[in-house]
Amino acid sequence: MVGGVHNIPAPLKPSERRNPHAPRCVFESLAGLPFIGGNDLELLVDGKATFQAIFRAVRKAEKYVLVQFFIVHDDEIGRRFKTLLMAKASQGVRVHFLYDEIGCHSTPAAYWEELRAAGVDVRPFHTRKGRGNRFQLNFRNHRKIVVVDGHTAFVGGHNVGDEYLGLDERFGHWRDTHVRCSGPAVLGVQVSYAKDWYWAAHELLRLNWSHEPRPGGADVLALGTGPGDKLESCSLMYVRAINASRDRIWIASPYFVPDSPVLKALQLAALRGVDVRIMIPEKPDHKIVYWAGFSSLKELDLPGVRVFRYADGFLHQKVFLVDNCLAGVGTANLDNRSFRLNFEITLLVENESFCNEIEQMMKADFNRCIEVGPSEFDDKNAAYKMLVRCARLLAPVL
Repeated sequence: MVGGVHNIPAPLKPSERRNPHAPRCVFESLAGLPFIGGNDLELLVDGKATFQAIFRAVRKAEKYVLVQFFIVHDDEIGRRFKTLLMAKASQGVRVHFLYDEIGCHSTPAAYWEELRAAGVDVRPFHTRKGRGNRFQLNFRNHRKIVVVDGHTAFVGGHNVGDEYLGLDERFGHWRDTHVRCSGPAVLGVQVSYAKDWYWAAHELLRLNWSHEPRPGGADVLALGTGPGDKLESCSLMYVRAINASRDRIWIASPYFVPDSPVLKALQLAALRGVDVRIMIPEKPDHKIVYWAGFSSLKELDLPGVRVFRYADGFLHQKVFLVDNCLAGVGTANLDNRSFRLNFEITLLVENESFCNEIEQMMKADFNRCIEVGPSEFDDKNAAYKMLVRCARLLAPVL
């Protein structure tokens, strides 16, 4: 479906891998793509660094820009982004913009019309295409992707909106994480985008499928997951990452309503002495999801499990760290919606230097947290516990 994908090198044999014990073969099977080496990575902490890096890369685009977001607001950063994309289109750069029509339900039609009038090819994802379509209203395209000329990609938790720059009075500081990847692994991000574009527009995009190694040398896999997969790929990704942990599994997620396999994997990790840390927000943005999380945490009331609530604003990053050999940064939350209902993408990285950066970033985040422990549910009153139990019943669609 996407020409040139055959140029992606075949997966390495176990004897050729830098870390033969790493769980990469499972991830490769889920993605249908291999880990690819020779990538340069930049960890982008919070909105200012993320949007500066994205804008800088887009300004340098010569052939095309691929854009995909779940939420796009017609506010200051949204208008700046629109102006930049319109300017690139006027220079003859192809700009393709894919958005989720549910996530962008409040974005005025004039926003998209102005982009189209300037030559930007804008399409809604169209999760609904008639009553017989299996992609129904409850599904969301939750991916956040920017690709420039096929050699640089951005993936992470930020949507386009002023709140992601910490400018929302309700939440204040918005803690989020993105990654810039330059190198051959960008091909995997393009594969995900090209599939989504084909679904939305019934068109095959003309893209650059050549790849050249970059000095960073990181091994990276872009793992796209969604309800169209034969397996529950997102849940299996987390289960495999947790099961691979020997010393630690640290997870940061704005929502914590995992399914039973992920909970059991975390329980087993704790029982074998792994340092299990879960970082979630102190301040909720969706109260039902927030309440449902208490009952999930109660099931992790085991020695070795530490729960932290981020107190310096709102935590929205989706990051995990396995020992010092594997890190994941992407769009997938630790909940059933991401596991089964959303189209997501995660960059999986095997690189010691990058894992060290993730470690230092998360340590700084832990210092801005209140450690509460899995048993905080026990400290709530009877009415609150009833709310938690009722919210838990909605877990399959949260």
